[in-house]
Amino acid sequence: MSSILLSSSVQSSLYSLQQTNDLLSATQNRLATGKRVNSANDNPTVFFAASALSNRAADLSNVFDGVVAASKVLKSTNDSISALSDLVTSAQSTARNALASSGTTARTTGSVSGLTGASSFAVAATKTFTVSDGTTTATITSAGTLTGQQVLDGVNNTAGLKVKASLTTDGKLQLEATGTNSITVGGTATAAELGQFGLTAGVTAAGTLNATRSSFASQFDSIRSQIDQLASDATFNGTNLLNGGSLRVVFNEKSTTSLSVAGVTDTAAGLGVAASANTFQTDKDINDALTNLGNALTTLRSQAGVFASNADIVTTRQDFTKQLISALNAASDSLTAADTNQEGANLLALQTRQSLSSTALSMAAQADQTVLRLFR
Repeated sequence: MSSILLSSSVQSSLYSLQQTNDLLSATQNRLATGKRVNSANDNPTVFFAASALSNRAADLSNVFDGVVAASKVLKSTNDSISALSDLVTSAQSTARNALASSGTTARTTGSVSGLTGASSFAVAATKTFTVSDGTTTATITSAGTLTGQQVLDGVNNTAGLKVKASLTTDGKLQLEATGTNSITVGGTATAAELGQFGLTAGVTAAGTLNATRSSFASQFDSIRSQIDQLASDATFNGTNLLNGGSLRVVFNEKSTTSLSVAGVTDTAAGLGVAASANTFQTDKDINDALTNLGNALTTLRSQAGVFASNADIVTTRQDFTKQLISALNAASDSLTAADTNQEGANLLALQTRQSLSSTALSMAAQADQTVLRLFR
């Protein structure tokens, strides 16, 4: 089909109208999207620069979600440590209540005060100091001198012996039966040598078990079980930092900056809280438990400080990442955003131009129609 020839005036008017319609379409698109650069065709340099900023903001948004989750894990961990501390404090109270109830088993307390583990006395070599529960005997043999610690260790480290040795708060050597057994002090050491420790050879009659202490021991063990259960349940979002877990927090989109948080094991055993020994019938066993609980509280407070410090770091990076994402998006928008006031004015002007172009095209077409009238 042959081309249709248009007069130059019609072509000119048509071209002007087409240009106006293209500009009108572009302006309407800018007003609709709010952007003056919507694709690489609009401005390749600006488009790709803005895209790079937007892409990094999107990548950081994915990282930001992980940082927020880590922050919540650390907060949950600190809350769990606080709960564990409450349980340990409760166990302390139980042990103190048991200690407040006087023991009723056999007990021998030395008459010499001010002794320490380092206290040393002359006892002839090969002379012995024995402590027996009627079945098992602890024998401490002197090498020329005997210290308070040697006596304590000799009694407490003899397997099966139902007697515990300790120093009272005023430094007196104390022997306590763990059950309904007697305590026999003897050996080949002379009375004077035994007297240096404030003890005399002889038998202390068997006593009875203290039911109140046994009850407190049972309560103590129940609280200890709760410590294990709480440590096991301290899981947040699949991470348990109190039962051997660990956490790695990534701070940037390339994973080149991060924070590794080492977990701990805050079970009763991990905290050094042993089960009640000998149903708390001896002061030594209760005092040992109180020492362990004090150490456990110190450990928990130290851990809380470490986790709180890590939480502060994560919170700081969380705020920084949030601000950086906002800055990147703002920078991207500033490169591509349209001035809606300017584009609105352009739209009005183009609509007027479109109307004028349509009128001009109509007038050019009328000139061609004049030639047609010559043939009528």
